[in-house]
Amino acid sequence: MNTILFRSGLAGLAAVMLAAVPAAFAETQMYRATLTAASQVPPNASKGTGALTGTYDTATKKLTWTVTYSGLSGPPTAAHFHGPAAAGANAGVVVPQKDGLASPMKGEATLTDAQAADLQAGKWYFNIHTEANKGGEIRGQAMKGM
Repeated sequence: MNTILFRSGLAGLAAVMLAAVPAAFAETQMYRATLTAASQVPPNASKGTGALTGTYDTATKKLTWTVTYSGLSGPPTAAHFHGPAAAGANAGVVVPQKDGLASPMKGEATLTDAQAADLQAGKWYFNIHTEANKGGEIRGQAMKGM
């Protein structure tokens, strides 16, 4: 009887440990970008600057971000992530800023596997558009790391 209880107890413990294994592979990745007019394609003469900080949770596939900026030529008219593109190249919008354009901007989105792969490969950038700079006033490549 004790042998049966011991074996079933071990089996239960093993099942609990195996259920916890996928969580061990979850990771929170940090992203940063410095937004400047010189990084726009093509560059412009704006004195505006900005900074993006973000986190990506590989388990939930949720990206969250905060963007601060100052010195723009006017109020932002749009802001978003673009990709896939390396620094110096342009691409379409992949994730728009939905929750307001005042600094600090905050946002979140659940990414597809393809979007996550592009973000993790450094192929996304964030830019802020203004009336004077319809194609984007400041831009920065989102890169992994603190």
